[in-house]
Amino acid sequence: MRIVLSNIGTYGDTNPLIALALELKRRGHTPVMAVPEVYRPKIAPLGLEFYAIRPDIDPTNNVLVEMVYDIKNGTEHGLRNFLFPSLRQTYDDLLDAATKPVRADLLLMGELNYAGPIVAEATGIPWASYVLAPLSFFSAFDPPVLPPYPRLAKADKRVPGFGRVIKRVARFASRKWPEPIYDLRRELGLQRGTNPLFDAKHSPNLVLALFSRVLGVEQKDWPPNTLIAGFAYYDADAGNAKLPPQLEKFVASGPAPVVFTLGSAAVLAAGDFYEVSAKAAMELGVRAVLLIGSDPRNRPAQPLPDSICVAEYAPYSELFSRASLVVHQGGVGTTAQCLRAGKPMLIMPYSHDQPDNARRMKRLGVAKVIQKAGYTPKKVIRKLRKMLDDPKLAEKARAVAEQLRGEDGVKTACDALEALYAQTKHSQAASAQQ
Repeated sequence: MRIVLSNIGTYGDTNPLIALALELKRRGHTPVMAVPEVYRPKIAPLGLEFYAIRPDIDPTNNVLVEMVYDIKNGTEHGLRNFLFPSLRQTYDDLLDAATKPVRADLLLMGELNYAGPIVAEATGIPWASYVLAPLSFFSAFDPPVLPPYPRLAKADKRVPGFGRVIKRVARFASRKWPEPIYDLRRELGLQRGTNPLFDAKHSPNLVLALFSRVLGVEQKDWPPNTLIAGFAYYDADAGNAKLPPQLEKFVASGPAPVVFTLGSAAVLAAGDFYEVSAKAAMELGVRAVLLIGSDPRNRPAQPLPDSICVAEYAPYSELFSRASLVVHQGGVGTTAQCLRAGKPMLIMPYSHDQPDNARRMKRLGVAKVIQKAGYTPKKVIRKLRKMLDDPKLAEKARAVAEQLRGEDGVKTACDALEALYAQTKHSQAASAQQ
């Protein structure tokens, strides 16, 4: 089959698609990656067909990242000020990817590509969707942490049925956001349809939950045809999954370090995270790795001892397994790699799904949480000291990693996509005979 895989977002949103595309290609299919142009250098060397879709992402735009990761209004800013102004361009680009030079047999859409369901409806091409974290389902029975209203999640423990209130609050607060989607549908002669932010983004055919059951399990109000496949891991740099030589030498030269990272997006709005982290590591007397990204402002100003290694990037799959503990922002991709490595986490969430992921990891017993406003040397030192001295935390992290070894998200998801393709071909053949 020819299958177009598309989303708009960070590396955390794109890497699972790359993992699926590589497996689909290995199985003899033709995967087409329809993602922003910024990812071409990472994807083209893998031998995957590439279509650029707008809006593109400027990895140096710190102002945009800070706006999108604002805990109060970040999600609204991301949608209304970044994605939706380019919605018609996204639709045009994705339509080309789905129909040129030949028509696709199947589409797989991430939830941030709001043009995806519209292209599927306009062309009649069968489609599946995927989500990366339980937050995306906004279940009333497993209510998420809403970044602007974190205390609502706590109220659910005390007031039975309060999850329904959280769900209604989310829908009410965002009721005006999807107007550009309704406008495009009207322009294309399509009916208004269901709410794009909560309902229409999920395919009626197949919804792949690309996360482990340790993160969330099926709920009564999840979309029909949802399959929890498991995490789809990929973190190589254009196929290279090795640690940079300098970092490899450091890790191999002594005890397991504490790793401090903010993923691929929050790192552009790091503030004093790395300065504070370096001070905490020095005070604790632990070896540390600071993954600072490409922004030179993230490099701590003070002289650093040989016990601290600074690097721009490293494949988490190679680094985390050799760490003692990981401090990160709570993105689901980073969280998944920590779980896979069996390492405890200290999570400092920003916005979007991160506060909800952080709560789930704390509830699982593998993480502690520290708020961004409270990320000071004194508090970080106190938290890390307790965590490093707590053998139960490390034991629980190892036990969860063992549980994850029984899951294969890439295989399960690709099997489901092949089954959907076979089902649609059978239905088409039956219709043709009638």
